[in-house]
Amino acid sequence: MTASAEPRAFAPRLLGWFDRHGRHDLPWQRPATPYRVWISEIMLQQTRVATVIPYYRRFMARFPEVGDLADAPLDEVLHHWSGLGYYARARNLHKAARCIVDVHGGRFPRDREALSALPGIGRSTAAAILALAFGDREAILDGNVRRVLARHRGVEGWTGTAAVQARLWILAEALTPVERVADYTQAIMDLGATVCTRRNPACGDCPLAADCIARAHGLQECLPTPRPRRAQPLRRTTMLLVTAPEGVLLERRPPAGLWGGLWGLPEVEEDASEEAAQAWCRRHLGADPLEMRQLPAFVHTFTHFRLEITPLQLRVKAPAPGVMEAPDRVWYNGHAHAGLGLAAPVSRLLQHVMQDDGEDDDSHGEMRCAG
Repeated sequence: MTASAEPRAFAPRLLGWFDRHGRHDLPWQRPATPYRVWISEIMLQQTRVATVIPYYRRFMARFPEVGDLADAPLDEVLHHWSGLGYYARARNLHKAARCIVDVHGGRFPRDREALSALPGIGRSTAAAILALAFGDREAILDGNVRRVLARHRGVEGWTGTAAVQARLWILAEALTPVERVADYTQAIMDLGATVCTRRNPACGDCPLAADCIARAHGLQECLPTPRPRRAQPLRRTTMLLVTAPEGVLLERRPPAGLWGGLWGLPEVEEDASEEAAQAWCRRHLGADPLEMRQLPAFVHTFTHFRLEITPLQLRVKAPAPGVMEAPDRVWYNGHAHAGLGLAAPVSRLLQHVMQDDGEDDDSHGEMRCAG
């Protein structure tokens, strides 16, 4: 399918709609500095605006400038990111902030290639920073924009393929105006987020509906072409809630991989038995557990797989001397080390354990966790 509308007619209609219906009071718009735009763009990857806003405000209150972020310990950055998921984004934010300070003197480079060279900043994010913060004529292609362009211009095929992406980039660049670039960039993102939504788009409210190919052919629910479906694999793990009078044992996870750099619970193989858990305590703590109980398993869903977590609570009296001297182990009790970065399921487990202990030291009630 091909479009008949002249590209010049696209931006004026979109900007007219934006002036009346667009979002003009988002926290990162006032002021729209490169740093504030950058933080918002990274947070908004895979995450809705309503979810991001409270995280953004807390993050900016603690790290108001790029130098504050660069100087902060990674643990504190991850703590302020806890709950947003996709933690590589936070690690890359921290790395990029240090690079901006060390290499660029604390100033964002006003160059797409230089911005794209920073950790976690791709072509579209770099363009968004330049367009929204500086008003430079740079085209973006985030998820909302891909949806708007694929529907309006009738672009078929999954947008994750190189060929479809290339075609959408050509359209994005051709349609981006020379003037009011920042408003246009916000406008096309707003249209995709509030009108040209993934399901049940409000075509009657769309300023581009008159020549939208998807609407003309009744293909709104078919475009963009969905990603080919694959069954999500199910992985399993057993998390050990090792409790002692000092709190619950946490270990820092490796810097790369699942929940990289966060603090988590020790894990053993997916079908771990109580004997395996006892052996872990002897090997790593030099002590046998005084008691043990299995808590209800629950499933945590990621983008590409599901993780079934079986929590196993073990109470120990005291580990062998020297065990807790390692820098990658702490006793967590809700007060000490409260600022650690924790993955969402680990945080929920800790909250339940703390709550159980606070209500009744002898309680063995079961824990229920949402998937």
